[in-house]
Amino acid sequence: MLKHIQIENFALIDSLELDLQNGLTMITGETGAGKSILLGALGLILGKRADLSAIRDTSRKCVVEAQFQISNLSLMELFQELDLDYEDLSFLRREILPSGKSRAFINDTPVTLAVMDNLGKRLVDIHSQHQTLQLSKDIFQADVLNAFIIEATKNEAKPASQSLQSYRTELIVHKNTQKELKNLRSQEAQLSKELDYNTFLLQELEEAALDQLDQRVLEEENEQLSNVESITDVFTEFNAVLSEDDLGILDQLRQLQNKLQSISSYSSSYCVIKERLSSVLLELEDVYQESSNEVDKIEADPERLHKINTSLSLLENLYRKHQVEDVPSLIQLRDELADKVFVSMGLDNKIKKQEKLLQEVENNLNKLGKELTGFKDKHKIALEAEVLRIVQDLGMPDAQFIIEVSPLGAYGDYGVDHTQFTFTANKGSQLLALDKAASGGELSRLMLAIKSILSRCKKLPTIIFDEIDTGVSGAIATQMAQIMTSMSKEMQVMAITHLPQIAASGNDHLIVKKVTDDRMTYSTIERLDKQARLEEIAQMLSGGTISSAARENARALLN
Repeated sequence: MLKHIQIENFALIDSLELDLQNGLTMITGETGAGKSILLGALGLILGKRADLSAIRDTSRKCVVEAQFQISNLSLMELFQELDLDYEDLSFLRREILPSGKSRAFINDTPVTLAVMDNLGKRLVDIHSQHQTLQLSKDIFQADVLNAFIIEATKNEAKPASQSLQSYRTELIVHKNTQKELKNLRSQEAQLSKELDYNTFLLQELEEAALDQLDQRVLEEENEQLSNVESITDVFTEFNAVLSEDDLGILDQLRQLQNKLQSISSYSSSYCVIKERLSSVLLELEDVYQESSNEVDKIEADPERLHKINTSLSLLENLYRKHQVEDVPSLIQLRDELADKVFVSMGLDNKIKKQEKLLQEVENNLNKLGKELTGFKDKHKIALEAEVLRIVQDLGMPDAQFIIEVSPLGAYGDYGVDHTQFTFTANKGSQLLALDKAASGGELSRLMLAIKSILSRCKKLPTIIFDEIDTGVSGAIATQMAQIMTSMSKEMQVMAITHLPQIAASGNDHLIVKKVTDDRMTYSTIERLDKQARLEEIAQMLSGGTISSAARENARALLN
């Protein structure tokens, strides 16, 4: 409920603080006194856009702050969704700076207007003839019927709330499954365009046998096979120089080794020289052996040379084609292509599995939707009767009200069918959809009837009736007052009214007055005590000078 409101520098209000009570609060005042200003201020904290012209003094900011007791509205989950700190006693504040910039806060946390609007519509419902347009909306009508059914079946073994919860859980799965299936089909469509080309590239890279290729080794072998003759000539000459009889370097060194051996005993220095020569001779003999082995291995192999050149040419072509510089990069590219081809070829199985899952989910939805339709067909008659009873008491004795439940052809928030309220206020007239069936005043009374039922069936926020009694009087006004009184037992109700019958029914009474001093005109809101309230009702009855009869009538209404 709305506990407290503070308004600073808004329209005709300079500064105002007001505590609100539970139950039924009446707001009266002369035309033009500023009753709508209170609604305008509330609109700001409910997320409506600010108008700079609403600032009374443009040299200072406008502030509207409201305090709500929300412990009984089950809003914890919404606060979590909006990433807000939950408090049973929550504060909503709106500031409009002289620059025109607007700021919004919930429990001192800065928020966007969208967040404030999201929460605000769960806290206050401002009901006027204009607002009855909501009554024509399909989602509102479905919500009304659903709330009525949930209340009617709450004590059954399997209440409608259980079926609806199961349906909505399955509906989330359905939406996620559809989304995943759409993504898979999109991937399949995209990859199918690339599959042939990727397969070709992959086959080309696989045929290159990249894991067995070493470009450095191939290039070295290519050089050898391309220069067999010159390599053979060099090694032949080298070996001849080393091993030619008597004149070869090896023979000459051996002879020198023998001569040094003969004198090595004469001096340790000679022995060292001989040993060093022996080491050189051993190394040179090993070099000669290696050279001889290389000569034996050298053999022209045109076929092998052609194969190597083909492999090197293939690598160069692949480097240019894929814009890489080495074999490891080609191997990485090959593996990536293999993954793409594998995914593309495996998508078909995934799609089939997802289609099967979607069919199972839709079977469950159809079953649960059928249960919900059964609840609607069974209980809509009771709702029709209750609405008719109330609107007939509100001055439409010939009214007809029928709820049509028809297949939706889709999965909606409330099941697999479409709910439409049809109405006529006149005998013999055709039942039509609400936006075509009644005048604003008739729809306003119909909305009052429906909201009175909703107040019993679900936890509604604070509701403010803004002159919905326009055009009615007498017994109908009295019946409206009784309905509001009944509603106020379940929720906080406020009503802006010009009718004394309605004004007298509240347990609290506020009056809006316009006051003019030497400088400016102000609007004020005051709480009336018992005597002041009697005078206000008497004034509303008399329309002028208050007579004793008017006071007696006012006293009778208040009692």
